[in-house]
Amino acid sequence: MDKRKAAKRINIVSLKLVKESSLLYKERSVRSPEDGYKLLKLFIEDKDREHFIVVSLDTKNQPVSINVCHIGSLNASIVHPREVMKSAILSNAASIIVGHNHPSGKVEPSREDIEVTKRLVEAGKIIGIDVLDHIIVGDDAFTSLKEKGCI
Repeated sequence: MDKRKAAKRINIVSLKLVKESSLLYKERSVRSPEDGYKLLKLFIEDKDREHFIVVSLDTKNQPVSINVCHIGSLNASIVHPREVMKSAILSNAASIIVGHNHPSGKVEPSREDIEVTKRLVEAGKIIGIDVLDHIIVGDDAFTSLKEKGCI
């Protein structure tokens, strides 16, 4: 019997960020949780399922990209740091703001929201991308996990 193994084919790849569309942001930079909320609510205020959004910022806190990282179920969204940081890395972000909606309209953070935030902050420290805030969007209201002391 022949004990030789067949060679393994390895794909040679390149990575790029693909622009799907764009929008004008008249405030130009995100200076407060309120600014972050105004930007995020454009995308997720009226969604019927949880949408987890990553806003990549440059060194002047100006948004450079927005990525819908994950769409969850009616009341849950499982988010992993590698998925969150992927668009931030490809956008050459200095920092990020993350956010998601609560279709129920209530903006009180769940235990999972707080745990995900802490994991993202730790992952960001390791790779050099600061997580500035995690904003929960509800019915004409929001909660900043930075203001709650989770970041």
